[in-house]
Parts: sequence; C-alpha cells; structure tokens
Amino acid sequence: MCPNIQNILAEFEVKLRLQRYAPASRKTYKNALAKFLSHFIQEDIALLTVPKITGYLASLQQRENISPSYQRQILAAITKFYLLHYNRPLDLSALYPKRKAKPLPNYLTTKEVKRLLGKCSNLKHLCILEILYGCGLRVSEVVALKMEDIDSSAMRLLVRNAKGKKDRVVPLPKLLLGNLRAYYRVFLPKDYLFEGQNGGQYSIKSVQEITKKYAFKAHIKKKVTPHMLRHSYATHQLENGLNIRYLQELMGHNSIKTTETYTHISKIARGRLANPLDQL
Repeated sequence: MCPNIQNILAEFEVKLRLQRYAPASRKTYKNALAKFLSHFIQEDIALLTVPKITGYLASLQQRENISPSYQRQILAAITKFYLLHYNRPLDLSALYPKRKAKPLPNYLTTKEVKRLLGKCSNLKHLCILEILYGCGLRVSEVVALKMEDIDSSAMRLLVRNAKGKKDRVVPLPKLLLGNLRAYYRVFLPKDYLFEGQNGGQYSIKSVQEITKKYAFKAHIKKKVTPHMLRHSYATHQLENGLNIRYLQELMGHNSIKTTETYTHISKIARGRLANPLDQL
C-alpha cells in the first residue's frame, strides 16, 4: 500500500476517533476504506463519481460474492470518508441492499441455561456467563466493564458508553454478586473486571469460545453464542411478566420495536417479578 493511502487512513481514523466511534467501528471503516482506495489507486479519488463507485461494488459482488452486511459497511465507510475528508456528501442510498425481515432471536430455555452454567467449573468463566444471562449485556459491554461499574450496595451494574453512546443501569442478581466477590478474591483484577492473561481487556473472541465450550459440555445442540444468552435473558424476563418498556431500558434498545421482537417468542406469564438468574 502506498504511503499516500496510509496517510489518508491515519487521518481518517483520527477523525473517527474525534467523533467517538468505537474501536471496532473504526477498524471496520478503515478496512473497508483501504480496500476501496487500493482499487482506485491510479485515479483521483476526490473526483470519483457515483457510477464509478457503483461499478466497484458490482465488481466486488461478482469477484468476491460479498454479503449484504459487508456491502452496507463499505458504503457507510465511503460515505463517511468523503464527508470527513472532502466535505462532500455522497448519496449512495440507491446502492444499499434491501433489508430482509429479521428472523426471530434464538434463545435457550431455563433448563438449558442451568445445564450450561452447571458445566462451568472456572469461576471467571462462570461470572462472565452469568453477567451475559443475568444482566442481558452485549459481549462488548461485558469485556468493557470495570471494577467501579459494580455497585454492590445498590445492587446494580453500570454499563458505560454502550451501543448508541448511552449509559444504562441494570439490576445485579444476588447469585452473581456472590460469585463476583469470590472471583475477585482469586483473580484480583486491577482495571477491567475481566482481564486477559497479560492484563488489559478480556477479548470478545475468548468469551465466544468459552460459551461454545460449555454449551458443548452441556450437550446443547443449538449453536450457542454470547448474544443468545442476552436473547434468553430478554425472553425469560417477559415470561416472568416484566413490563416491555422497562425491558427496553434494561436492554439498551433505542426503539421499542426491537424489544417487541421478544413478545413473539414469549408466553407472557403474570406473577412475581424476579431475575431469571436467581430463579435457576
């Protein structure tokens, strides 16, 4: 890659950082932009037309059979780049793939969750899985947790700068708090609640791997992911009779329509409200 492209990418990342884009988003945008710039290395990118960009996407579809989601990422990166670098708004809306109807979320039954957690002999791994299920967090939110985010006196957990750049507070299950205290005495984390072997933030990939590992040990046939535990939390909360508006706040959803997805897979049961983790 020529130094010119490297300089452009470095400047692009600085501007994304100033706009408070998350590290994962910056990486995605940079990778997509690098591919785009390399394709047009012999041309003046400042003067590229929409038909040229259309031809580029068509060639990607033909040569690499790119997915609709990757196509959206590329278009978002190109649009953001021209706006930030050249102050040139591009209308690429016609190039976005049509969105298909989202399938209903996959989730585990309470018995499957109990089997999954029961196979977890590692205290650190257990606490991670219990936060995913017992608090309904995204995996990115779990690995970003810090020691000060746990408020044991108020029995709550603070999720900082989550998706949509918003903070939110979720209840802390009693069972989880007890395990977190035992975990802290053994592992003594310094900054992040869950840290890697060499310190620093625990990796998302590691969380994905341990979830898959214990699902296999529990003989769960479904393809279990950390996000499925979040889906399970939402589903079981609705089954316990939790108000959907409150669930929207707990999940950090911008739109109630996203939360309403879970009503299609839940049979609402009226009764005493309790955290699903404490009911296992």
